Order: sequence, then C-alpha cells, then structure tokens
Amino acid sequence: MSLALDPAAQDLLFREARTANTFADEPVSDEQIQAIYDLVKYAPTAFNQSPLRVVLIRSEEARERLVPHMAEGNQAKTRTAPLVAILATDNEFHEELPELFPHFPQAKDVFFAERPARERSAALNGSLQAGYFLLGIRAAGLAAGPMTGFDFAGVQKEFLDDDHTPLMVVNIGKPGENAWYPRSPRLAYEQVVRTV
Repeated sequence: MSLALDPAAQDLLFREARTANTFADEPVSDEQIQAIYDLVKYAPTAFNQSPLRVVLIRSEEARERLVPHMAEGNQAKTRTAPLVAILATDNEFHEELPELFPHFPQAKDVFFAERPARERSAALNGSLQAGYFLLGIRAAGLAAGPMTGFDFAGVQKEFLDDDHTPLMVVNIGKPGENAWYPRSPRLAYEQVVRTV
C-alpha cells in the first residue's frame, strides 16, 4: 500500500533528510521560522498541551553565551550555523489548558496540579513537539542539526528559568559543504513491529 504523501515529500522529510553538521552562509528568516511553527503547531499532543518553547539565538552576544555550554564537538557548528534554536519545555504549560482544551478545562487541575506530573507530561509532549519542529524545518527546505551534547543546567541558567527545561539545541540552515555523515543503518520492520 502506498502512502498518501508523494515520494518527493517523503524523501524531503525522511529518506533523504539527515542531521546537518555544516551550513551554508545563508540566513534563516523570522518568516521561515514562523511558517514552520504555524505548520507544526497542529500536530497532536496529549490534552492538546503545548509545552514547547523556542529561544532563537540570533545575536552574536547570545551565541557567545551559548557556545561555551555546548560539548566540544558541537561548538564550531553552533558558532557557524545561520540560526540556532534552544528547544525547551514550559513546566507551567497547564495554565494554558483552559484555552487549549476548552471541552475539559478542569484538566488543568485534575491531571496537572502537581509539579512532578507536569514535568513528566511536559517532557513527553515537549519532545513530541520538538520532533514535529524538526520535520517542519525539513518541510521548509532547511536542514536541522539537533544536539543534546550540552550543559543542560548551564543553558537553563543562561537562557531560561526554573519553570523551563531545555530539551535540545538545534542548528538550522541550508546544508553546507560536506554536511552529512554517511547514512547510518536502521532497524528492519521485523525487528521493531510485532502483532499480538
């Protein structure tokens, strides 16, 4: 059975897409990022919660504050990427649930009154949204370089607050010269899927 998405779009989003390690010297506009968000905000989460928060690192001053928190192998590419985004979760996302989940506004207090429950849900659903955001970057014809090799506490202290938890740092732009490592293997269907 074929997929509804045409093969070129499948390639753009999945088969030909890779994590970029170098980027061309071409800016990424605010309009591109807004278009990406305006697409991916429709992807599903539990209770329609939206814990993802995005901090765009544009200024040289902000980049100089971020780079020392990156793992050594990630510093050069973060320094030279056209745009860098910190993807984080808002652990107080539940305050928006009466607006985002209007048919059951009590969910805010029934399920998320306690901070540990909010943090678990924000981590899961924020990670889902981060994955959608990466696909949105690809849908915009850009490449993403997501990284978790950084000092999470340092990035949180430098750019966020106690209510926000960093998930990943993403370099964004058009791929540069020798941007890709060779495609790594993937597990076969039979290794992943079973029927009961």
